[in-house]
Amino acid sequence: MQFPAILTSFTLALGFVFAGSACSQSKPDPAGDAVILDMNQAFKRGDRKRLTALLPQVRGHVLEPWAAYWEQRARLDELTTQDLQNFSSRFAGSYQEDRLRNDWLLLLGQRRDWTTFADEHSRYRMADDREVRCYALAIEQIKQGADSPPALAEEVRKNWYAQRELDDGCTQAAGQLFAAKKLVAVDIWRKARMAMEANRPRVAAKAVEIVAPEALGTLTDLNDNPAKFLASKVVANGRVRKEMVMLALIKIASTDADTAATLLDSKWSSQLSAEERNWAWGVIGKQSAMRLSNAAVDYYGKVTQDSDLNDEMLAWKARSALRLGRWKEVINAVNAMGEDTRADATWVYWKARALQALAKSDLDRVEPKRLYESIAGVRGFYEQLALEELGQKITVPPRPPALTSEEKDAARANPGLQRSLAAIQLGLRSEGNREWNYTTNLHDRGGMADRELLAAADLACQREVWDRCINTSDRTRSFMDFEQRFPMPYQAAVVKHSRDINLDPAYVYGLIRQESRFIMDARSGPGASGLMQVMPATARETAKKIGLIGFTSDQLNDRDINITIGTGYLKLVLDTFTGSMPMAAAAYNAGPARPRSWRNGPILDAAIWAENVPISETRDYVKKVLSNTTNYAAILSGQPQSLKARLGTVGPMDPNVVEVNKDLP
Repeated sequence: MQFPAILTSFTLALGFVFAGSACSQSKPDPAGDAVILDMNQAFKRGDRKRLTALLPQVRGHVLEPWAAYWEQRARLDELTTQDLQNFSSRFAGSYQEDRLRNDWLLLLGQRRDWTTFADEHSRYRMADDREVRCYALAIEQIKQGADSPPALAEEVRKNWYAQRELDDGCTQAAGQLFAAKKLVAVDIWRKARMAMEANRPRVAAKAVEIVAPEALGTLTDLNDNPAKFLASKVVANGRVRKEMVMLALIKIASTDADTAATLLDSKWSSQLSAEERNWAWGVIGKQSAMRLSNAAVDYYGKVTQDSDLNDEMLAWKARSALRLGRWKEVINAVNAMGEDTRADATWVYWKARALQALAKSDLDRVEPKRLYESIAGVRGFYEQLALEELGQKITVPPRPPALTSEEKDAARANPGLQRSLAAIQLGLRSEGNREWNYTTNLHDRGGMADRELLAAADLACQREVWDRCINTSDRTRSFMDFEQRFPMPYQAAVVKHSRDINLDPAYVYGLIRQESRFIMDARSGPGASGLMQVMPATARETAKKIGLIGFTSDQLNDRDINITIGTGYLKLVLDTFTGSMPMAAAAYNAGPARPRSWRNGPILDAAIWAENVPISETRDYVKKVLSNTTNYAAILSGQPQSLKARLGTVGPMDPNVVEVNKDLP
């Protein structure tokens, strides 16, 4: 491959610029900081010339590795192996070195330059990119051919299925393994089915291209109008025609499960194979369950073999059975899940609850007790509930032994942590977070040991970088430091504002920890701002309701104003839902209209209600806020606490009760 002559001089310049120390900055450098920020903006614009011109000016700056990475990444398509070697030598062991290697490996994979890829991949540390891994597995398949083990194909399949968006690496590897008869047709069709359900037609088309390229035109037609496609067909002859019918039914089910069920039952069921039929009913059952329809259990009841369903379908089968108290079906769904999903605390807990509900003797109660004991603790929502099922309450665990001066010094001297904190201080939070996570989780295989994590978390806490403090401490397994995991910045303000309006400070802290990790200038994609992540329109309406005169949206990053507005809104939604913490948390995250709808149906244990929240982000949010709240209550009160007491039950609104704050946004 020929490259422009300019690269020769560029490589020489790169070696000159990189000749100094990567982290030699020992004093404030406002001029260098300004250049770094300028380069960051140039990188976002794709301004290669500006990056190259500015790079010599940040020689020796603590964030020089970032500046050099931006300059190299902007010209990735021109990069040579020698350029990468120069960069790697200059910034050996850094996040930026491995990040550039990751980018380079992806490009090499797209070019099918397997020799260079294999050589460079041997030095790759990050190992968290599924697409890169798929390219590496494709090379292994080329080397081993017919002798490749089943585990190789299984890993490709797992990574490919996990890729929601279109990618080259896993798609290429899957096609290669299909051609080698290491993956079979149903493996490829299942990817197409999942993509169609997720409304990713381009991903579905790439899968179909592997197994039946002649059907791509038909796929386009059915994606445009699946009902019309099905109406035009009389029979489903052959595997490809059956799969096209499947994809059309899945497309319809994603917006109208009942119509898809009618079509499947009345015409297509008898023409499909057992596996196809079970998958179709699984999709219909899942979509119905996500709409909290009682029909979901009936649709799932038409599945003759749960092993034909994927874990997501089985999770919704279990949730729909929980809503109706069908404990045996909960057990069957959990038992059919894959090993990793089945071992998740969520499904360990619900299997234990189901076995407990069905127990008729002391012997029957042995297994649920064993399951509770396997997860019980204060680490999360289901761990806490399991602890309570065993008759214990949530308390603050003992602190680990204090860090030694040597452990603290090692954290302070870590160049990756240094750069991360410097980037965050300069306002490059995304870059700082990525480097911090790499340093603690990925730089060494398996990540930092627990004591190293504790020291890194302590460093972040001392700098009041609360999200890195919490997230890093959360990763320790052999002990828990609650002062790090559940810090209480701005305690006087939070407690005062909460108690002034009869709101539990632990609930407020539990919510802030989940919303912003105590980052004052946090801003979400939709535009929520500040500690309590309040949307401008919500803030304006809340200010009116609580009588905050003269409020303007630009005040949301003021700490006290944000706490005032946030606690005021939380109190309004809590009153709207008559004191239900789970529903108020859901309303804070997803708006009040959704939990008003989700509460309709049977009166449920609030843990069952929370597990059935249709939006995955909100479902996770509710559970984490309530778990956080219980731990904060244990810290603030010094007394054992109950999560179950905070959950209560959820059901339709009492018709005799007048709903307040119905106009809340």
